Amino acid sequence: MPRSMTAFARTTQDFAWGNVSCELRSVNHRFLEINFKMPETLRGMEFSLREALRKELVRGKVDCTLQVAYKESFAPIEINIELAEKYIRAAENLASKMTNPAPLSALEIMRWPEILKEPSSKEASLEASIKEIFSATCHKLVSCRQREGDELSNFIAQKLIGIEEQLVLVRRAIPEILARQRKRLNDRLLAYKNELDNIRVEQEMVLIISRADVQEELDRLETHVIETRRVLATETPIGRRLDFLMQELNREANTLGSKSLSDITTQASVELKVLIEQIREQIQNIE
Repeated sequence: MPRSMTAFARTTQDFAWGNVSCELRSVNHRFLEINFKMPETLRGMEFSLREALRKELVRGKVDCTLQVAYKESFAPIEINIELAEKYIRAAENLASKMTNPAPLSALEIMRWPEILKEPSSKEASLEASIKEIFSATCHKLVSCRQREGDELSNFIAQKLIGIEEQLVLVRRAIPEILARQRKRLNDRLLAYKNELDNIRVEQEMVLIISRADVQEELDRLETHVIETRRVLATETPIGRRLDFLMQELNREANTLGSKSLSDITTQASVELKVLIEQIREQIQNIE
């Protein structure tokens, strides 16, 4: 069954020392693109978390946010004095080249990158907890994508029924269209029977017959609808395959319109292209 590429999942777990939260957001994308936003002390885990996500997803742009919040009693403030002194010297050197520079504030210095040291996260228990929370969030994200994928599948199924209804209308109308066209040609032949070149008449008849024959286009449209249903029922990622099928359906609908000899087939061609475009817009979001 299809899975959507748009989803959101969040998991938060409390511990004696604080809490860990994981948030995953995904949107549609041609490939799988994963971006992590996490404390620098957790960067060593990024590769393993990225690989875990790759096992669950095939396509989509995914933003992953990991946060670790410590309770005050478990996270005393530590200042990177050595780095702060380097920043201060650089700021003072720059200030000497300015007129009336603003004085440095200790609070402002504390906001500079990596001045405040975060507590170490290398403990095995913490890493295990983060991996467990990340895994749970991944499963929530996949479930969310599956639920939306089911809705998309139902939408597409309804549009495929609409396409089939248009094909039925055209097939029913073909005998009437051909009879009307035959009468029109006979009337013209009778009006100009003494002025016609028989060879040219035969050539024109062949062209008209070829133009009026849309059975091949209708058969191919029906085949593509059957294939679309088959693809929707598979368990593998199907977005690119569905996109290709929509291109083929649209091509046949255009050919049907170009061969039109009646308002019925013209209108059917327009309706088909509207239905196909509605499906195509939705499958852009299918994995």
